[in-house]
Amino acid sequence: MAGPTSSAAIGPTAIPGSTPELTPQPTRKPSSNAPNVPNPTPRPTPKPTPKPTSAPNPTPKPAPCGVFPSSNVWNQRVDDLPVASNSDAMVAAIGLGAALHPDFSSLAWNGGAGYGIPINKVNLSTPTYHVTFDYDDESDPGPYPIPSNPKIEGGSDAHLILWDMQGCNLYEIFAADKSGGHWYGGSGATWDLRSNHLRPNGWTSADAAGLPILPGLARYDEVAAGAIRHALRFTAPDTCAGHIYPARHDAGSGSCSVNPPMGLRVRLKSSVDISGFGPQARVILVALKRYGMLLADNGSAWYVTGAPNANWNDDDLHDLGQIDGSDFEVVDTSSLH
Repeated sequence: MAGPTSSAAIGPTAIPGSTPELTPQPTRKPSSNAPNVPNPTPRPTPKPTPKPTSAPNPTPKPAPCGVFPSSNVWNQRVDDLPVASNSDAMVAAIGLGAALHPDFSSLAWNGGAGYGIPINKVNLSTPTYHVTFDYDDESDPGPYPIPSNPKIEGGSDAHLILWDMQGCNLYEIFAADKSGGHWYGGSGATWDLRSNHLRPNGWTSADAAGLPILPGLARYDEVAAGAIRHALRFTAPDTCAGHIYPARHDAGSGSCSVNPPMGLRVRLKSSVDISGFGPQARVILVALKRYGMLLADNGSAWYVTGAPNANWNDDDLHDLGQIDGSDFEVVDTSSLH
């Protein structure tokens, strides 16, 4: 029994001895029933890996704004300097038996501004004002950064101290007063706290000696930290018609061989025993031995000035009165120029 005819036998009959002619086959179209072959998924062109961007260097913070450089005359120790040749005469002229007196305290006096010379800390965003001065030819024009309700020293001196710790500048006004929205003053001065530059010789400031006031104030924060590292400011009843370095101005009369000149520097004698004083008074007395104090204005004998603060221990400060003029000596500061 024959099987099914093979598809290979189908086709034209071959003629013996001749080359069979091949009939071209049509190109086969893909069957619609053929399975779909998915197109290959295109691979994304790899992007170069970006190099990490280095973080920008942070803007360096400005150095803390201190009260003048360490090389400034206010900040130089004088405990190793010689005694001035006119020491006895000058101490006697100020008051040999007069007691040392702290002209500052914890009292909430002067409408809450306190007893002493208050300090206003301002910054670059504090509103500024032009001030009209009585002594405008020796005053810096400003403008002066003054807060809306500044603390002003009580009494006739009415000192206004403006410490810009951001811009590192100091602004001081004597006899400050605001009237009709405008500020007035007897005199005014500005300082760059990163410089040792002095005012022109002969010029006043907010102080009679032509000196800045801020660096000579006893401040509670320094006492609480354990040390005052600068000279203090003091007054004397009578001064002569002259001034010595670093003072730039005088406000007295008569001979400087009789009365002390502005800028006179005194120190507490090293022999004075201060061990029995309270902690706040002792810090002040150590500073008077090391840095001394500068004569900067006319006033009561041996009145040392400071900024008011509710944390002052007034009993401690009152004990400073156990020190009198005989415990001081004048320093020869000619080497500090």
